[in-house]
Amino acid sequence: MTPAFVAATLIAIGGLLAAEWRDSSAGRWLSKPLASSGFVATALQCGALANAYGRAVMVALSLCWLGDVLLIPKDTRALRAGISSFLAGHLAFVAAFAVRGVDLGASALAALLLVAPGVFVLRWLAPHLPAPMRPAVVAYVAVISVMLAAAIGTCVAAPSFKIITAALGFAVSDLSVARDRFVRRSFVNPAWGLPLYYVAQLFFATSVEP
Repeated sequence: MTPAFVAATLIAIGGLLAAEWRDSSAGRWLSKPLASSGFVATALQCGALANAYGRAVMVALSLCWLGDVLLIPKDTRALRAGISSFLAGHLAFVAAFAVRGVDLGASALAALLLVAPGVFVLRWLAPHLPAPMRPAVVAYVAVISVMLAAAIGTCVAAPSFKIITAALGFAVSDLSVARDRFVRRSFVNPAWGLPLYYVAQLFFATSVEP
């Protein structure tokens, strides 16, 4: 593990939260790519390119880095592109878990149990979603549910505190983004969502260590 990159990520998160508090676009453009580059660099230094699981995680983290950047502008087209990038990132995490090994029975059961929370989230968001965004959001909720189910399956096959913590943290942090973009803009959303998201990505990044 590389404490320097982890520390740099945490410092950049502080700058990003300050930018969110001040609603500073320049601050977001400066601090968010730095924070996201921190978890990518952490994965590289932890040996992500040394094995198939690590390489798949590296692809997923890179797609999340792109999604983070695309979500900086307050623009509908950029938002769609950002959602698409994160959607692809979740699928890359699913591929990583498949490479690592998945208990299919556990994943299937988890997928069934995740249907109810997914429907609840979609019903919560439905009145606030612009019509053009609805298909993308439905697809995103479905894919993140699959990612969570696959994470549970791989942790049943071979327990990993880092992977299950990262997957749950990533999924929950998305609720803050959804609330901020579609329901109600408030500093409270990034205040808890951003730290949770970045810590989750750091857990994913360090999970590639041999």
